[in-house]
Amino acid sequence: MENPWHLYLMSIMYIFAGIMHFLKPKIYMRIMPRYLPAHKQLVLLSGLAEILLGIGLLFTSTRNASIYGIVIMLLIFLLVHFYMLSSKKAAAGISRWILIARIPLQFVLIWWALFYLI
Repeated sequence: MENPWHLYLMSIMYIFAGIMHFLKPKIYMRIMPRYLPAHKQLVLLSGLAEILLGIGLLFTSTRNASIYGIVIMLLIFLLVHFYMLSSKKAAAGISRWILIARIPLQFVLIWWALFYLI
């Protein structure tokens, strides 16, 4: 069974985002909530998770586990989004309206992932 193009798009999006955690870790460490420990390790771990979950979307045998992993990951990432709204420094120069818009976007991404449950 061939996958729809938008499933490949989702997979590529998560794989690319995960790779960026390794190429530009300082960007992600800067937006990590202070109350979380081991920022660099968490950035790298989340990058690895995004890569593996993105790959897992492509295979019928791992798709559902990857979808649930993505949903959990996106819910956890809400911590970062709310933290970035907490101060100008935490916002890392990103406009407040973009930071606010990212919150409902997380739920759109969750819906998109759940669309592929088999």
